[in-house]
Amino acid sequence: MAAELSLTVNGEPHRAAAGSSIADLVQAFGLDPKKVAVERNGAIAPRSTLADVTLGDGDVLEIVHFVGGG
Repeated sequence: MAAELSLTVNGEPHRAAAGSSIADLVQAFGLDPKKVAVERNGAIAPRSTLADVTLGDGDVLEIVHFVGGG
């Protein structure tokens, strides 16, 4: 069994596979990494780095999804 990380995402507990990136997590929520803003442990994660930033056990993330409309 693969190791899992315990995360808090938008105030709710979540699990992710060890070695997952922020982009992997965003995609697991069905969101496009190009259309989100992510704060990780109190710091904004630049969108250009979401695929490169590996999640750590205990990370606290806030994910905001941009929605267009008219």
